[in-house]
Amino acid sequence: MNHASSLGLDSSVRVDKVIKRAHQLIGTPYRWGGTSVSKGFDCSGLLVYLFRSEAGINIPRTTTSMLNSKAKTIPRHNLKIGDAVFFKHNGHSRLNHVGIYIGDNQFIHAPRTGKSIRVDSLSNSYWDKSYFAAKRFY
Repeated sequence: MNHASSLGLDSSVRVDKVIKRAHQLIGTPYRWGGTSVSKGFDCSGLLVYLFRSEAGINIPRTTTSMLNSKAKTIPRHNLKIGDAVFFKHNGHSRLNHVGIYIGDNQFIHAPRTGKSIRVDSLSNSYWDKSYFAAKRFY
């Protein structure tokens, strides 16, 4: 096996672990500033936790710093499982939400106070109109 293909395999194994763990966390309460299973997660805290604990990848802590990072920006039509998907809510000019793409036009995220980690669809009219960009951290 050449080095490039072994890197690709390792990357896909790590992404599989990230996504499997994300599914296990569905139902965990949202908590602003949260970065742990015991305390709950905010949207960016969830991704920081998933990538660090399951793939050994350190990503920036906030949605804005994630988007401004040197990670590859991915066109929406090229989304792959494990990509971070970013949103601007309610016509805000400021980026303020992130989730992790799980395939089939679906993503897992920590929505907001009073809610829990869940799966939503990028086809949903709210998420479709709020969609802003995607980044690949692996």
